[in-house]
Amino acid sequence: MDLIVWRHAEAYEAEPDEDDMNRVLTSRGKKQAERMAVWLESQLPQGTRILSSPAVRAEQTVRALGRKYKVRDALSPGATVADILETAGWPDAKYPVLVVGHQPALGALMAQLLGMSESACGIRKGAVWWVRRRNREGQDQTLLQAVLCPDRI
Repeated sequence: MDLIVWRHAEAYEAEPDEDDMNRVLTSRGKKQAERMAVWLESQLPQGTRILSSPAVRAEQTVRALGRKYKVRDALSPGATVADILETAGWPDAKYPVLVVGHQPALGALMAQLLGMSESACGIRKGAVWWVRRRNREGQDQTLLQAVLCPDRI
């Protein structure tokens, strides 16, 4: 199974009385999302399931891809690693899954999957991390396929 995580692009900070879920992308964030979407479009396998947090900034990020996606409350800010794994169907889903979400949960997820300490993985805004689960000679392995930041594409 392939699991691709995409942290939402740069968003404006919340005003004191603003709901965090309503934060929108900055103009830089929109460009980050567009750049990463171009790369993803050329790389995503057919049949990839795309799941997004319901936060406005996450949906704005995924919309840059121009593909159908589903919103999952379990991917909201404050999600846990277990929430993300269950929502994505890791490691048993029969299709690749792209998850658009938030820090620190995405970083903790990648750290867990790659056998690092929970705080070892920070994921930059707009970045994509791609891992693949396989079984080699009876042993499950998690392979890091790609790590890309939108400013490096």
